[in-house]
Amino acid sequence: MKLLILGTGGMANTHAMHFSQISGVEVVAAVDVDDVIVRAFAVRHNIPTTFTSLDDAIAWGEFDAVANVTPDAIHHPTSLKLLAAGKHVFCEKPLAETYAKAAEMADAAEKSGLVAMVNLTYRNVAPLQAARQMVLDGKIGKMRHLEASYLQSWLVSKAWGDWMTESKWLWRLSTKHGSNGVLGDVGIHILDFASYGAASDVDRIFTRLKTFDKYEGNKIDVYDLDANDSFTMTAELENGAMGVIHASRWATGHLNELRLRLHGDKGAVEVIHTPDYSTLRGCLGEDVEKAIWRDIEVEPVETNYQKFAKAVMEGGKADPDFRHAANLQKVLDLSIVTDRERREISVTA
Repeated sequence: MKLLILGTGGMANTHAMHFSQISGVEVVAAVDVDDVIVRAFAVRHNIPTTFTSLDDAIAWGEFDAVANVTPDAIHHPTSLKLLAAGKHVFCEKPLAETYAKAAEMADAAEKSGLVAMVNLTYRNVAPLQAARQMVLDGKIGKMRHLEASYLQSWLVSKAWGDWMTESKWLWRLSTKHGSNGVLGDVGIHILDFASYGAASDVDRIFTRLKTFDKYEGNKIDVYDLDANDSFTMTAELENGAMGVIHASRWATGHLNELRLRLHGDKGAVEVIHTPDYSTLRGCLGEDVEKAIWRDIEVEPVETNYQKFAKAVMEGGKADPDFRHAANLQKVLDLSIVTDRERREISVTA
């Protein structure tokens, strides 16, 4: 598989590293509007060809697939253009800024018959995959309750940098700079983490969004600090379970932690993932009577990068696909509506 990398920002380095390590994959070109940046990226990753225009790259045509690592708003037009050109697409999350655009991309992907996959990175977490399989195998019985959280603290801690002085953080706090806040930034991750682990999509939601005062006048330079910092979502799944999905940038003591607890009428499982470790615990069988939790060992799983390459080279389904990502975006879009109108909304209606 000959791969082109579109967009050469920070995350593109991760794509280049992972894809270059897969047997049968050759990274043949990179595209970025900045010639200096794309050339430096190409040198760093031993990529032979560069372009400053996607149209020029398509006209050249010597590639099979594309890793789309452009800014969120650019995913829609570029992915549609690539699918029309007959290229397989591996797109960063979110698929698009709105459900309407994401659904259009999913329609185009399905019509094309090409591999179109979205990089929901926490699918690479082996304990999450194992927990889902346990749910599917009936290990916890009928699911009744779930708790899912994505906790960050970069509005409190400077472990990742100073949000008050660095644009890479400030834009995430400003709606006019394209941010949908923590809901748009990590909401798609924890929503997928929860629904994938539970092996059931979301059916009904009621979401509250909160923006806290952070600076005098809630403005720094050109950045209005008006994007949501925290959200809580009461969710009912299609399997009947109910629970809470939430995220915050004010979670003091948690740099970047995802946690999922799934409770059934026969047992429960818990997944925790941080930059340093991933764990799976279960309360199963006779342990249910005394609420005893035990660690569960899991085997490594294929990464999204490997799954995409395999689907392109060998055929088969690529998961998570564009349709799944579009459906997640629908939930996020409706979350804004529920907060504004203060009412529960059906996702599937």
